[in-house]
Amino acid sequence: MEDKVLEIMQKAGKPLRPGDIAKELGVESKEVSKAIDALKKAGKIHSPKRCFYEPL
Repeated sequence: MEDKVLEIMQKAGKPLRPGDIAKELGVESKEVSKAIDALKKAGKIHSPKRCFYEPL
């Protein structure tokens, strides 16, 4: 799931909300949020503003 989330973020080219990513992937936003937490801990993404995320 983390790989899919990261891929969507990279293709978008702009910060995205977890809900937008969930819609794109057709999954629940809870799953996306878990993947985002893991990606943040791994240092692969950051949040330029509240509730938006983008790859580093």
